Amino acid sequence: MGLQHQEAGQGSTRGRRETHTPDEYASPLGKRVYDLRHTCLTTWLNNGVPAAQVAEWAGNSVPVLLSTYARCISGQLRDHQKRIEAGGDLPEYTAED
Repeated sequence: MGLQHQEAGQGSTRGRRETHTPDEYASPLGKRVYDLRHTCLTTWLNNGVPAAQVAEWAGNSVPVLLSTYARCISGQLRDHQKRIEAGGDLPEYTAED
């Protein structure tokens, strides 16, 4: 772990200690704040929110978001297959549209 990462972790620990009650700080959620973030972002992605939108909300770029969360996205294959198959049912595009 790099020095900057260690320093960020120490600052995060100090910040949680200063802003949480002793019980909150000692709780599992108080120690693993990013678990809530990961759960939220994974839920959004798995519910079909576009990665670009999730990245914006999370304050990340799409490549950074997907480098962490692409392996967590599941359960969308059937929906994507239906969308691909339905593509043939779309009206023809004309320049007048």
